[in-house]
Amino acid sequence: MYAKGVIRTLLAGTAAIVSAGTAMAQTGPGPAGTAAGTTVTNTAQASYLVNGVQQSATSNAATFVVDRKVNLTVATNQPANTQVSVGQAGAVLTFKVTNNTNGIQDFLLSTSQTPIQGLFTGDNFDVTNIKVFVDSNGNGTYDVGADTATYINELGADQSAIVFIVADVPNVQAVSLAGVTLIAQVAAGGDAAAQGAALVPSLLANDDNAVDVVFADNDSDGLGPDIASNGYGRAALGYEITTRNVNLTVTKSSVVISDPVSGLLLPKAIPGAVVQYCLVVNNATLLVPASNINLTDIIPANTTYQPGSITIGGLGVGGACVLNGFPANDDGSAIPLTPFTGSYNAGTKKVTATIPTLLGGTSVAASFRVTIN
Repeated sequence: MYAKGVIRTLLAGTAAIVSAGTAMAQTGPGPAGTAAGTTVTNTAQASYLVNGVQQSATSNAATFVVDRKVNLTVATNQPANTQVSVGQAGAVLTFKVTNNTNGIQDFLLSTSQTPIQGLFTGDNFDVTNIKVFVDSNGNGTYDVGADTATYINELGADQSAIVFIVADVPNVQAVSLAGVTLIAQVAAGGDAAAQGAALVPSLLANDDNAVDVVFADNDSDGLGPDIASNGYGRAALGYEITTRNVNLTVTKSSVVISDPVSGLLLPKAIPGAVVQYCLVVNNATLLVPASNINLTDIIPANTTYQPGSITIGGLGVGGACVLNGFPANDDGSAIPLTPFTGSYNAGTKKVTATIPTLLGGTSVAASFRVTIN
């Protein structure tokens, strides 16, 4: 009778009210969506009357885990290509990588110099010594020795990181433009002490209890055909040669250091006197360095080179050495703690001083001594 009474009550039009409740283990979504790994739980409630008595029933919990929707944006972070000079070292391109994935991710970084059709008309050279670094302090400027990370570590959803490509421009006058592409690949996050492995998409049916990986970055970089949804993003910039020469001058002077009669007091250019030659090289083009400078001089007739007298890196004023530099080795070996080298060839009587880089607006002096025969 009881069961029949229930049936009669429900059939008589007593309403059953069903309500649903949803619980999330994490906070609400941002632009990238609800965070991957969030547990979503849903239960249903039923209320009904039995012989005028209010009753209720609760369903089992239906639970699933939010999957990882992988997406990223790689964009240039400077208004135009980087203007460089022939032979310039450490030229910088700046990019921004944004994590559009709904989770914390690492990003693997690489480069390509394969020309992109239609993007860099006139691309005719490749840069050398190319490296990729991540901005460590968020100032947007490449800091040598400080920005050393080679991958993006633990980038939060909807967050961005600045990435630098640093490379050397060859010392070839015929070059004009080099296009370089930054490639970012989404990798696993969650370990601040190690680089995550590249993500792999989930190819099986959805697993309610696991975080599946879904790529959603189809052609997001706009640089031509991509494999659909591959977890990569790209952006490209170029190095443009704008300066092919600098206003570089060399001024040579000589001064008698001593003679065998007067010594150091008012010496004269008599046989046996020691004469110092000074070569001052000056780069008057501001902001543009000159590279691989080789100063050469032939010992003049009627003089003899004074062994071990070459100095490089001194201060020259008005074409004269007012402060000698670092003593060089006549055999051309490196001068300790300096970038300079010097040498003397007894067969050709040639003195050589090598200055790897001379910044714009600076000068360097080199000197050597001879004895008058």
